[in-house]
Amino acid sequence: MHWIALQPAPHDAAADAPPLVDALTALAWWALQFTPQVARVQDALVLEVSGSERLFGGRAALLQLIFKPNQPVAPVQYAQGATSLVALGRLQALVAGLPDATAPDALPLQALAAAGPHLPTLARLGCRTWGQLRALPRGGLARRFGAELVDALDRAYGLRPEVYPWLTLPDVFDARLELQARVESAPVLLFGARRLLAQLLVWLRARQRGVLVLELLWELDAHRGVEPLGR
Repeated sequence: MHWIALQPAPHDAAADAPPLVDALTALAWWALQFTPQVARVQDALVLEVSGSERLFGGRAALLQLIFKPNQPVAPVQYAQGATSLVALGRLQALVAGLPDATAPDALPLQALAAAGPHLPTLARLGCRTWGQLRALPRGGLARRFGAELVDALDRAYGLRPEVYPWLTLPDVFDARLELQARVESAPVLLFGARRLLAQLLVWLRARQRGVLVLELLWELDAHRGVEPLGR
């Protein structure tokens, strides 16, 4: 198997990209054209692409399509691995500015979500990498830190299957944008509308559809005094 972890780049790195209501959701819609196995894990996406490679002329050609510049979605940060947790670990290390690691054993523990609650204790034990954690006795590791951490290690190293609820492309586009301040002029409404339209464009491309008529609905939130811009 071959997994890719994707995450939208920070806003300052995406200054030239179209504004989106939900960049991660739009990125998931876009990614479904390459593989049906796309899942959301916290604030990132994981894609399993080994089953789709031959449809695009091999892995190298598929990766070139995924990572080519000037994509219609927000710029991304990404990493790859033989398991989803390795790809996520490499991505988290990249985002956090932690040392780059080619081998899973060298990944820092901060890049393994299941180890997060136990980092201070593991640090006192002199355990700072995935390899050092894996070297600890399994029985003692499970008793002291719980079976979830052992299970995560097994999934990270391909010893247990990785099961996710796969995302699907919605049949109907329905997005909402809540404005953060009172609206008193049309240009402010148009700014919000452009964000919704950019999100709609990603959905239309994924569905290979077009539109003849658009309808924008404004709703008044009387309790908060804020005007959300509807779909």
